Amino acid sequence: SLLLETADPPLLLYAQGRLDLLGAPAVAVVGSRNPSAQGIDNARAFAQHLSQAGLTIVSGMALGIDGAAHEGGLAGRGSTIAVVGTGLDLIYPSRHRALAHRIAKDGLLVSEFDLGTPPLRENFPQRNRLIAGLSRGTLVVEAALPSGSLITARQALEAGRDVFAIPGSIHSPQSRGCHALI
Repeated sequence: SLLLETADPPLLLYAQGRLDLLGAPAVAVVGSRNPSAQGIDNARAFAQHLSQAGLTIVSGMALGIDGAAHEGGLAGRGSTIAVVGTGLDLIYPSRHRALAHRIAKDGLLVSEFDLGTPPLRENFPQRNRLIAGLSRGTLVVEAALPSGSLITARQALEAGRDVFAIPGSIHSPQSRGCHALI
């Protein structure tokens, strides 16, 4: 139902896993594909605590912060939703094959792309709008300027959702996006 409140809801969704999670209260946790070790720890810890509190963690299954967020979500009772920028029959990135199988079993994989759709560059901003749209709020853990995470944050704000950011070192390029949000 939250997707219907957005400016551009999808016509259909492909899903694999626990469909009940689509109706659960959710928060997005997003960030850099090249995070610091502290960023990975923060993403996993925040996602796990939020999931333990009953929130479903929504992210994009990218390397870095997204993967850590999904792991944290799976460790709590709220679980996780992975919104992917490919068809559900293709796992991208391939390094997340085991994570995707865990999410399909204990969480939910979601895509608006037809089966067989490869990881095309233009699919990922479209995927980000679903991450923001499925969530009551978006937490940005680490993000450079510019970044897909800031696109997700902007889309969340445009949908009237809350946006949160974790500050980092003033010397880290991976913290500049969070600092700009703050």
